[in-house]
Amino acid sequence: MKIIKAEKLKEKPDQSKLGFGKYFTDHMFTMRYNPEQGWHDAKIEPYAPVSFDLATTVFHYAQGIFEGLKAFRNEKGEIRVFRPEENFKRMNRSAERMCIPKIDEKQVLEGLFELLKLERDWIPTAPGTALYIRPSIIATKIALGVHASTEYLFFIILSPVGSYYAHGLAPTKLLVEDYYTRATVGGTGESKCIANYAVSLKAGEEAEKKGFDQVLWLDANEKKYVEEVGSMNMFFVIDGEVVTPALVGSILPGITRKSCIELLRANGYKATERRVSIDEVIEAQKNGKLDEAFGTGTAAVISPVGMMEYKGKDYVVNGGEMGKITKWLYDTITGIQSGRLEDKYGWVVKL
Repeated sequence: MKIIKAEKLKEKPDQSKLGFGKYFTDHMFTMRYNPEQGWHDAKIEPYAPVSFDLATTVFHYAQGIFEGLKAFRNEKGEIRVFRPEENFKRMNRSAERMCIPKIDEKQVLEGLFELLKLERDWIPTAPGTALYIRPSIIATKIALGVHASTEYLFFIILSPVGSYYAHGLAPTKLLVEDYYTRATVGGTGESKCIANYAVSLKAGEEAEKKGFDQVLWLDANEKKYVEEVGSMNMFFVIDGEVVTPALVGSILPGITRKSCIELLRANGYKATERRVSIDEVIEAQKNGKLDEAFGTGTAAVISPVGMMEYKGKDYVVNGGEMGKITKWLYDTITGIQSGRLEDKYGWVVKL
């Protein structure tokens, strides 16, 4: 792997004003694919714009996938990456669904680790901050016609980030979407492909205008079962049982979701994966049995839900406050990520 260092480095942003996805580091990792050479030309190079022909495949047929994970740096100076192998396993599952050649997971992990070592001074250390890692693959063949590309670009870019939501850990307000749909079983809902996010924008904009943080999607077939929030998997604590929608093919298999289930079960909680109807959730709230609701994802980690609106009615969860299980999961996962807590599960890679 070739390493080309930037001649001029950028000024680091104020860690108290990072926001999410606004700043990018000095270098990026790239490699390319064609049928003759496979994945080749792996290198770390200065972060810079890349030009594309307007007939490039990704612009017309959305053949692209991405991942999201985080790196942390503790007071000892350790770089800590949370479950990166899971992201590249999922990326290859997405690649298969989108007719993209699979990557060598070991090779891209090594590339990522070298990139992180080079950019270690970009990893923020203020509470609640991290270095967000965005691996992506896009189709780059210059041609029109509905068929899979034969040329691809893989890249990893890095961004120092603060909280995903401007209000931090304050409980979110969700609008249950009963008109628009995000994904269907047999579609691309379980893949992290770029088109999934484009189709969610309209509902998200309408929800934001009404004062909501995110949309809570229902299944496309019956508009009956809870699926996910655009950037998070969903969990409900119903009468003491932690329930999350089953992965039926239209829901992204989140790595934070997986970690929460494993943590809950390892610590004596009843954590169940099954189909959850919105009617069950509303009925539980009316009967005082909806103890907590929260979302999980790499960007927000754990986000408490304080209120949901469904068919014009508001349903408050846990008095609009973060619940004890939600807080325990947030504290535990962020503690493991940062090194404040022991990593009993072997989830963190230290560099």
